[in-house]
Amino acid sequence: MWRIAAPMILSNVSVPLLGMVDTGVTGHLDDSTYLGAVAIGAMIFTFIYIGMNFLRMGTTGIAAQYFGANDNDGLRAALGQALIVSFAIALALIVLQNPIGELAISLLGGDAVTQAYATEYYSIRIWSAPGTLANYALIGWFLGLQNARIPLLIFLTINITNIILDLVFVILLGMTVDGVALASVIAEYTGFAVGASFAIATLRKRAGHWPWSRLTSISAYRAFFSVNANLFIRTMALMVTLAFVTAQGARLGGQVLAANAVLMNFQTLAAFGLDGIAHAAEAMVGKAVGEKRLDALTHVVNLTLKWSFFFALGFTGVYLLTGPLIIAMLTDLQDVRDTAMRYLPWLIASPLVSVWCYLYDGVYVGATRAKEMRNFMVLSAVVVFLPAWYLTQPYGNHGLWFSFLLFMASRGIGMHWGYRTKIMRSPLSPEVAN
Repeated sequence: MWRIAAPMILSNVSVPLLGMVDTGVTGHLDDSTYLGAVAIGAMIFTFIYIGMNFLRMGTTGIAAQYFGANDNDGLRAALGQALIVSFAIALALIVLQNPIGELAISLLGGDAVTQAYATEYYSIRIWSAPGTLANYALIGWFLGLQNARIPLLIFLTINITNIILDLVFVILLGMTVDGVALASVIAEYTGFAVGASFAIATLRKRAGHWPWSRLTSISAYRAFFSVNANLFIRTMALMVTLAFVTAQGARLGGQVLAANAVLMNFQTLAAFGLDGIAHAAEAMVGKAVGEKRLDALTHVVNLTLKWSFFFALGFTGVYLLTGPLIIAMLTDLQDVRDTAMRYLPWLIASPLVSVWCYLYDGVYVGATRAKEMRNFMVLSAVVVFLPAWYLTQPYGNHGLWFSFLLFMASRGIGMHWGYRTKIMRSPLSPEVAN
């Protein structure tokens, strides 16, 4: 487990650390408008790119099961299909960039100046789409092979490149949101070059042939789309919820919007760190399903649940002790600091509330039980989050964060019930088996 989880924890933590650098660079400029604009622009790409994260999750589960069955041609098909779909989606995003951007920015709100800077950020960063989505496919495929070292290298290449270019473009060259966006574009393609070279080297070591009929025939994508269509709906429900939190923060005022942008880094850092263990669960559960071993499946879930709890407890402890220091590092705008401090307790509690849904996401991905993932996510968003937000509107931003944590808790409870009553009774996934 640690051979997979440790590199992925390092990989995942580097992603929100990059977000913290973006926040820190813009948060130390002379106007909070830049920070709000990057928060809005970044949320659009969080919505788009994490919305397309089914390319990684679905590829991991499918590849892991082919790996467990020792099917090298299946591994080639899994990678090829994921890359073809990722490039097709990226092309569509670039072609439709104007209507997508106009709609997203209008929905997320903010004043006219903030929206103008957010539009500038968006119009540059959208060109990272082919590299970003191809990286999702490559990372998911390597995880399916229980190789977390290459994803770590891809993540580190992307994020170190991005951080360096952030500092060069903004601090040295005097750019603002355009520099932050351009750094992201260059970094994604650098990471893709690294990942593609290792994928080629890996396949040379695994005897087999490219099953071209499974790459060129639409009907051959049935299993891929069966898994990924449900993952897409599930992820869209999550991203709509996150976007809703940002939009409601914007409607509560510029200070709340900026403070929530700072605080969301706490949530993202814990999520990506805890996802490292969930990624190990994906690969190991998928392998157990491919081998048709219920005993191995049960052992993996129990093991990863235990370690996920310990890590969540660690994040809560760190936030309790260093939360004010982290806020101060992310912005020197005193009003934003004071506002963020009022809502910090919600983020201190969040890791222990959210950990269960993160881990079970990994279990369900490895078992390719995407339909159940979709159902629990949609129910949590529609039946739990929205009513809770509506009822707690008099409490302002406190009510918004309470509703978000309730949403995360309901996901974990529902998925635990689903694991006990469905997956353990029928561990072989029908999406891939058929």
